Amino acid sequence: MDLAIRDLRKRFGAVEALRGVELTVEAAEFFAVLGPSGAGKTTLLRIIAGIERADQGRILLGGRDLTEMPVRARNTAMVFQTFALYPHLSTFENLAYPLREARVPAAEIRRRVGEIAEMLRLTHTLERKPATLSGGEQQRCAIGRALIRRPRILLLDEPLTNLDAKLRHDTRAEFKRLHRELGSTTIIYATPDQLEALSMGRRIAVLRQGRIVQISTPERLYAEPGDDFVASLVGDPPINLVTATLRQGSGGPLIDLPFAGLDAQPWQAALGAFPPGTRLRVGIRPQAIRPRNGRRAGPAFAARVFLTEPLGDVTILDIVAADSCRMKMVLPHEQAWRIGVNDALDCEIDSEQIC
Repeated sequence: MDLAIRDLRKRFGAVEALRGVELTVEAAEFFAVLGPSGAGKTTLLRIIAGIERADQGRILLGGRDLTEMPVRARNTAMVFQTFALYPHLSTFENLAYPLREARVPAAEIRRRVGEIAEMLRLTHTLERKPATLSGGEQQRCAIGRALIRRPRILLLDEPLTNLDAKLRHDTRAEFKRLHRELGSTTIIYATPDQLEALSMGRRIAVLRQGRIVQISTPERLYAEPGDDFVASLVGDPPINLVTATLRQGSGGPLIDLPFAGLDAQPWQAALGAFPPGTRLRVGIRPQAIRPRNGRRAGPAFAARVFLTEPLGDVTILDIVAADSCRMKMVLPHEQAWRIGVNDALDCEIDSEQIC
């Protein structure tokens, strides 16, 4: 264990930004914090860095209590949403600035700037100023300035927000490469984007209104969300949440959806404490709904197409079942290209993709 956070609380006036946050991060782990705007992600990172003081709680790094330590003594570095480069300094001087402040000898500064510039592929920009750099180059320069002090923990606060879609995609791969090459640096990456969190984090903490609601691997968050908030946040397109009723059938418990019935045996242990008549929220992944192919493999229902969203290799279909239950399904383009608005579909559900 590298970083441990215990009962962290922070209030800004009437707003309780953090409410008893507890988490541990392993040494050299790429750990993501996922949550919507206002969930408390930036506040959490600023407290770890020492920029903000917590009202309550402790921060331990390798067993050492950082709670009351100043920023400079924490061996952490933070990169913000805005790159905050010095506009009048070249890339070289921006990278060198933390070392000059620490009075590192000039020869060592040149060596370390060259090393970090090569790692971040910035060598060709060392004489240029920020205004002449691309968005990706500015971002890498900001990261390099944080890394050049060789921090034990690198905190990244929504660092891809100001980049276009293609650059965000490319930079996600760069972050994974960088983490692999750094070897011993722990990265904590805060984002509202579930794709960023799922593709980069070895583990993910889901933050909601200042509380951690679930910590798990990307695979477990997707397959076994702890509640409907996590289920809605993780997965693209978002999961379909359908209100259902639990009832007792002759062969065991059943779940009545508005448009079909489900055998509840796979979830019998979890549902055992609930009496018949209990209202449930059932999560159905869009990928779990498919047209019937003649062999019934799951609960079947009739639906009508409300909207089609072609995305190249796949198409998202908005469908309506039982007159008012609107859901999304995802099909490969070769299956969906003939389907249009108002078409009737005979569908079935893959029960293994139900939460």
